[in-house]
Amino acid sequence: MVNANVAQDGLVDCGPISWEYASNTWLAGGPWEGAAFCLPIQNRFQIRSDPIRLAGDGDGGAGEMDFPASRGRWRKRSARSHVPLLVAVLVLLVPASLLLSSAYSSLLRSILPFSGSAAAGRGGGGDGRMCGRSTEIEGERFLWYAPHSGFSNQVGELRNAAVAAALLNRTLVVPPVLDHHAVVLGSCPKFRVSDPADLRAAVWDHSIQLLRERRYVSMGDIIDLSPIKDVVSTIDFRVFVSLWCGVDMRKACFSGLCFAVTGGGSLSGDYDRCRSMLSGLVGSENECVYPVQDDCRTTVWTFQANNDGALDSFQPDEDLKRRKKIAYVRRRKDMYKALGPGSEADGASLLAFGTLFSGPYKGSESYFDIHESPKDRRLQTVLEKVEFLPFAPEIISAGKEFAKNKIKEPFLCAQLRLLDGQFKNHWKATFSALKEKLKAVEMEMKKNKGSSPINMFIMTDLPPTNWSKTYLADIAKDGRYKLHTLKESDELVVQTAERLMAAEHGVRSGFVPRNIENTRKDCDPVQLPEILLYVEESVCSCASLGFVGTAGSTIAGSIETMRKNNCFWMSYRKAADSLFLLSCWLIWKERNARVFDQQSRTAEQLFQEIKKEIMVWKSASLLTSDE
Repeated sequence: MVNANVAQDGLVDCGPISWEYASNTWLAGGPWEGAAFCLPIQNRFQIRSDPIRLAGDGDGGAGEMDFPASRGRWRKRSARSHVPLLVAVLVLLVPASLLLSSAYSSLLRSILPFSGSAAAGRGGGGDGRMCGRSTEIEGERFLWYAPHSGFSNQVGELRNAAVAAALLNRTLVVPPVLDHHAVVLGSCPKFRVSDPADLRAAVWDHSIQLLRERRYVSMGDIIDLSPIKDVVSTIDFRVFVSLWCGVDMRKACFSGLCFAVTGGGSLSGDYDRCRSMLSGLVGSENECVYPVQDDCRTTVWTFQANNDGALDSFQPDEDLKRRKKIAYVRRRKDMYKALGPGSEADGASLLAFGTLFSGPYKGSESYFDIHESPKDRRLQTVLEKVEFLPFAPEIISAGKEFAKNKIKEPFLCAQLRLLDGQFKNHWKATFSALKEKLKAVEMEMKKNKGSSPINMFIMTDLPPTNWSKTYLADIAKDGRYKLHTLKESDELVVQTAERLMAAEHGVRSGFVPRNIENTRKDCDPVQLPEILLYVEESVCSCASLGFVGTAGSTIAGSIETMRKNNCFWMSYRKAADSLFLLSCWLIWKERNARVFDQQSRTAEQLFQEIKKEIMVWKSASLLTSDE
């Protein structure tokens, strides 16, 4: 239905489609009363000159304007001969049906910014809004974030993201492992950080770079997510992007299952639209995506802290405000209230954060301050489980194997970070800490009358060819020490990488589409990942003579956490269990001697007896580590 242009004879041509005037009788009393409309006839427009009623009292008074009947050759139709309402409605529906057809939808998707994102999945709010391209994720609600910096920082962000996903009842999108400092946040203490949207775009760009270079490896491949499987739902980034955006992520796969569930289109426009959507560069996409723009310059996320909206204890000082011309105010914000039920963000199917990295700073946290939840037992369980996320079993096993079969003796581990960032200016302090640790180990060995060399595992970013004229060169030549190292090309590391990628932990640990039958295909696998750092950390976690790390290094912190939670204890669990049973048995024997034989020994005598028995058991190989 269109307005008509009238020629001198009252009839006009209208292009390939022609229209006829529809009586406005069915419009009487409505907002379109008296308007001239056209309906199709044979290649002509015919328009009626009924009075056009303006603002009047409805009885032809002052508000009514009549055109002379003799003007032109317009035919006056009877009110009873109007075109039926049904015809007009059908005319209205013609263009709408065309727009909704698959062909026109495809055309629109190629023109509009990700209009196709509304193709197949329903929004989380259940309002009929369509988000995503696959019915496999219909009704699901996701949380995506932008990791950055080094691997240890990325693990910290993964832990915080798992907490946020559990708190907001969303499925966590598990990202890839990014190259060291390929994406950089900046400095929260200096209030100089990347905008969240730019950070998300940078993560997308680097992820696609990893895909194209066939170097993609998921955080779920490296980190064992099974401890949180029962409390946090996850989905691998490759699977999510394939289902949500409809793009092909198979170049990021190593084995068959990943290939089967990550297919899609490979047009560059599809990737560009997905980048725009996930980054939030154009704001909320059809209300399907809610981009979180709060960052560490303005916000510290909390939960049930009873200080929602309060000023944080750390604020930019006056000198920084003047020099950098900034006016940021940091406030503590309850994440559940701001992004949970009843909020604008809650209605979006995808909640997209920027960074989720945080660290203690001047009595506060830089961004994420949710560490306990006594009122919410479920969240408290999540917090306890994410405190330590171990490496994948293949990596843990490789570390234990190296310690047992290569080093074979109790050893000390030294993590020396010498070339990266601020650490390249602190060689003296790093080597000084190593010297002090070695002195302490030597004194302990002298007490136990040990004479064998001290075995030491060295993990450092300084290549052995550059050790000359450093303390490392000195101890390498010293007969009191026996040094052990690993290289990326070592057979143990390569075989571990092959087993790790074949296991497909990243895909299998999260949501996997149901419809994968008969779709498994061979594909050119991605390159084997560089896992030397992870195996080295696993080795260090098993060092029975102790550990010395570089002050301020997140890698050192990660190793300390592993030593407290997993590898060392688990490696010697059988021996520890045997030792515990032996001690209990000897104490029980002492009790019986006192009760029934009236014989007793001092605590020191009992302790010496336990030590003597331990040596007997050890010689009989009854106190050994796990195989």
